[in-house]
Amino acid sequence: MAKKRRPQPRAAAVQIKDGEVPVVGAREPCPCGSGRRYKACHGRQAAHAATELVRRPFEGLPGECDWVALRELVPAATAPLTLKGGLPEGVPSVTLATVLPMAWPALRRDNGAVLLGLQNDTASGDISRDLADTLQRALVTEPGHPVVAGRAPVDGPRLQDLLDLNAPFEPTVHTGFEFWVENAENATVEVAASLERANAAAIPTTRIPGLEGAYWCEAPEKNHLRWVTAHPEEQLLDALARLHAAGTSSLVEGTRLVGSFRAHGLIVPVWDLPSSMGADEIAEPAAAFQERLAKALATDTPLTAEERRARGGLTNRQITLS
Repeated sequence: MAKKRRPQPRAAAVQIKDGEVPVVGAREPCPCGSGRRYKACHGRQAAHAATELVRRPFEGLPGECDWVALRELVPAATAPLTLKGGLPEGVPSVTLATVLPMAWPALRRDNGAVLLGLQNDTASGDISRDLADTLQRALVTEPGHPVVAGRAPVDGPRLQDLLDLNAPFEPTVHTGFEFWVENAENATVEVAASLERANAAAIPTTRIPGLEGAYWCEAPEKNHLRWVTAHPEEQLLDALARLHAAGTSSLVEGTRLVGSFRAHGLIVPVWDLPSSMGADEIAEPAAAFQERLAKALATDTPLTAEERRARGGLTNRQITLS
């Protein structure tokens, strides 16, 4: 006896405008008319777009190096943000914060001000799009409430679309997380406990004035200078190799270039410093190094054998944070 064939579902009668295929259920026929299920057709493309990693999510924003530093290296910092077209009614300010209590993505204060958390897990491969979605939801959240985690639409705006790209980005590094609350004495028990834990774990960090992306931090055995740079990776590694081979890659006596991170598409050279050397003492030597680096970056002659060995050593000591 012949087996009855199950009727095939017909494609949904959906109007496709301007080439845009609307979202439907994963097992429904794709509105494009291909005859395949949505999850195997345009749904697959949408899922790929949501998970595809954006290598430099903060590219195009003023202070890209500082954005990366606040995302990966700095425990407690804030920076005012300027929106395109100005602030909505009832929102006196928007401030970026490295982290918020209970890892909230964002917080709308009682007075309507918005705090946007930077060091949070994101749902897609584009941190900028995820943060923009959180910011948009924070602007309309009821004052006095945190913003819960969510998934940004694949075609949603990015920070580059929402922020004024002509406004400077000026982070302020804090010794603790008291900026979480307007009056720490009136904090709830939950927030107070989170504040105490965060302050205990924070590594003392200082931004080096006049040097974008450069941060001194105190460690138990050795202090460090971590310097986020926006130079092309291959060109920067060549320049660092030239300086290292020439014996001029250190900042001053007792300091040493020990390697680098790769974070959000940028290279972050790291120097070991004596535990007695503070941020004020390293500012001038770091500025002098920047001048040496500029000259090395402008050199385009092939690397010597010694410089190639130095470059190999720097590359072997490189790790990727993101």
